[in-house]
Amino acid sequence: MDDLARIRVRIRMLARPIDEPHRVASQLELLFDLTFVVAVAAVTAQFAHEIAEGHAVAGIIPFLQVFFSIWWAWMNFTWFASSFATDDVGYRVLAMVQMGGVLVLAAGVPMAAEHADYTFVTVGYVIMRLGLVVLWLRAALEDPARRRTGLRYATGISVVTVGWLFHTFVAPMSVELPLFVLLAALELSVPLWAERAEPTTWHPHHIAERYGLFTIILLGESVLAASRGVTAALDASAISSPFVIIAVSGLVVLFALWWLYFLVEAGKGLKGRRDRSYLWGYGHFGVFAALAALGAGLEVAVEQSGHAVVAGALTVGYAVAIPVGVFLVLTWLVHARVLAQAVIHPVLLSACALAVLALPLATPWIGVHGVVAAIAVVCVLAVAVTIALNNARTSARVPGPVLADGR
Repeated sequence: MDDLARIRVRIRMLARPIDEPHRVASQLELLFDLTFVVAVAAVTAQFAHEIAEGHAVAGIIPFLQVFFSIWWAWMNFTWFASSFATDDVGYRVLAMVQMGGVLVLAAGVPMAAEHADYTFVTVGYVIMRLGLVVLWLRAALEDPARRRTGLRYATGISVVTVGWLFHTFVAPMSVELPLFVLLAALELSVPLWAERAEPTTWHPHHIAERYGLFTIILLGESVLAASRGVTAALDASAISSPFVIIAVSGLVVLFALWWLYFLVEAGKGLKGRRDRSYLWGYGHFGVFAALAALGAGLEVAVEQSGHAVVAGALTVGYAVAIPVGVFLVLTWLVHARVLAQAVIHPVLLSACALAVLALPLATPWIGVHGVVAAIAVVCVLAVAVTIALNNARTSARVPGPVLADGR
């Protein structure tokens, strides 16, 4: 027992095998994700407020900026954990530090959206990055084979973090957005530069599972956001047929999008095409942001069925349609990079996306509830046709029974 306790306190941080059998998300990773539930809920609720107040266009940039920081911090820890997780005391404590940073970031979301004050968002982000830098330094110290990689990660992250501090506390407002774009591009470049020294040993099926879990979190956040809209409508004592139609149709849309995403076994594709992991991983920013934005759109759609909001019906319709259209297109694009054969037909999904984006134009005649219901129908058709095409293709590859005479 003493030996087991000693091992848990300190385990040398070496690269984990790429083909490690039965690799699944750890309990620590699941707990880590829960803190991001809080952050995503905060940014989604704030974006919903901006849409309802008629400031949807103005709210898009702050929403994407804050969501980028949430997504990037989650993604960096996820890929590190896939390669080096030891689950000893030091590793757990540094994971906890990053979780604390997420909560600080979440607390700063309203200030960022309403007053363009990114103080707490930046502080929370810096806390997360410091925890990750220490992890990379530890990996560099304890895994000589990937020492240069670890040092490159630690250096790159540290330099860009200083840039974020300059962006928030020193740079004038006139250069805030261009500087943000530059720093975001530098963040995305750090893994490309660091992995040139010696690639990390991330596990393809583990990574696919982690991304799938985050997708489920975002779908769950959309359900939560829609429930906030239901609460607002019920507070107005306005249970109507449009209310019921939007609530039911919104659930159908979310279920259909879940079904489409998980039709693909990304782990197999990543295993055979590790060189395409960057496009797959980075492309998920759009997929994840679309799901978060959809939650905000559904919240406002449900809410406006019970009482008036400042935003017009067309705006509310597009607040649902645009995220769905983006999700459909990007889901195919990211998975197509790692699959040998398309599971989701690109023409079908493109046609569905165009139909979804055109539906809000019919708002004056069918209302927001009609638009959301029609979007649900399109999503269900996308799932049904995709399944039918895949089943037909599978049946064509399976030989028929052989009769006794060989025919």
